[in-house]
Amino acid sequence: MEKLSIFILLTISLLPFLCSSFSPESPTDRRILVLLDDFSLKSSHSLFFNSLKSRGFDLDFKLADDPKLILHRYGQYLYDGLVLFSPSVERFGGALDLAAVLDFVDSGHDLIVAADASASDLIKSIATECGVDFDEDPSAMVIDHKNYAVSEIEGDHTLIAADDFIQSDVILGKTKIEAPVLFKGIAHSINAANGLALKVLSASSSAYSANPSSKLSSPPSLTGSAISLVSVMQARNNARIMITGSLDIFSNRFFRTGVQNAESKIKYAKSGNEQFVTELSKWIFHERGHLKAFNIIHHKVGEADEPPMYRIKDDLDFSVEIYEWSGKSWEPYVANDVQVQFYMMSPYVLKTLSTDQKGLYHTSFKVPDVYGVFQFKVEYQKLGYTSLSLSKQIPVRPFRHNEYERFITTAFPYYGASFATMAGFFIFSFVYLYNK
Repeated sequence: MEKLSIFILLTISLLPFLCSSFSPESPTDRRILVLLDDFSLKSSHSLFFNSLKSRGFDLDFKLADDPKLILHRYGQYLYDGLVLFSPSVERFGGALDLAAVLDFVDSGHDLIVAADASASDLIKSIATECGVDFDEDPSAMVIDHKNYAVSEIEGDHTLIAADDFIQSDVILGKTKIEAPVLFKGIAHSINAANGLALKVLSASSSAYSANPSSKLSSPPSLTGSAISLVSVMQARNNARIMITGSLDIFSNRFFRTGVQNAESKIKYAKSGNEQFVTELSKWIFHERGHLKAFNIIHHKVGEADEPPMYRIKDDLDFSVEIYEWSGKSWEPYVANDVQVQFYMMSPYVLKTLSTDQKGLYHTSFKVPDVYGVFQFKVEYQKLGYTSLSLSKQIPVRPFRHNEYERFITTAFPYYGASFATMAGFFIFSFVYLYNK
């Protein structure tokens, strides 16, 4: 009886671990290193940090010049995401440097970089490596004399009420951001050579980048919609990066402040900063727009088992399952633009897959009249979603000699000509031999 009670107690104590082991695999990064210029940012930006914590993230706050900084140990990364709220740092502490940050991203991890007017060359270099170029003038800020935020004190119009958002539900969520976003900081632009970076929040056509405390002696280098206020990039390894020229965009003061655009005159009790930053951080940390594909199945029509090879002109069925992470569980991904290639050096067959609305994509097609080693390839890239790249190899053989048709319909004229020639030769021979 005593042994039974001990067994029951052990089972109850292990139950939480057993339950967690059967939970669905989450792609969401959970361990995040936050590097700060000053620990006061923990309180001045607490709403943003609390939003991350409420969604299950484990934040580790450290000063950017901490001599014990390290991202990985014994070949394993200690963190899944990195937030740089340290725009003025000239040199990171410990084993962290520019190369280490880039290696972190190259390993598939996510990054948020926030700069301001005090941005150092180190922060600007990180942004440049990610396809974003900050204004070279260290004293320049984004100025807009039309779309500035109205305040009791007439300022230099560097506090902007921006509302030119990217039109993407997967990046910014399905709920429309009604109020403008307050922005005060420096301008950057997307490097034309980088096709992976996107402007999420752009300046208006009346904005420009210049020193607000001095008169313009020459035309500003960045003007209008070429100025990006917030940009993102999804690398080819699906690592996601957010870069902005304003640290204040994350602050409690901007989250809670009302906003009125000087041009539209519409007044909002609360700015759109909290909704904008929260929804964008969900995308950055893979809580939305993360796809998973698996279970590629193919077989001949009417059969259930996968064959070791196909014969030319076989009819086959192909299917694959695709799911999207919703932040809590894997949900069926529904789209009408997923395609499969039957590929050998180039695609011989390209078919758009049909979906059953439950995550299963399928199609049927005939194997081309070409033999060799083929691949089923699913290459899927869509704005805001992680890219999918799946392939499965299968050989295709020609007909065996005993698999060809005995008589080919299209060859009947040749058959007739052959028999006509034999009959003509027989008649000619008979006439020639027996006619006097």
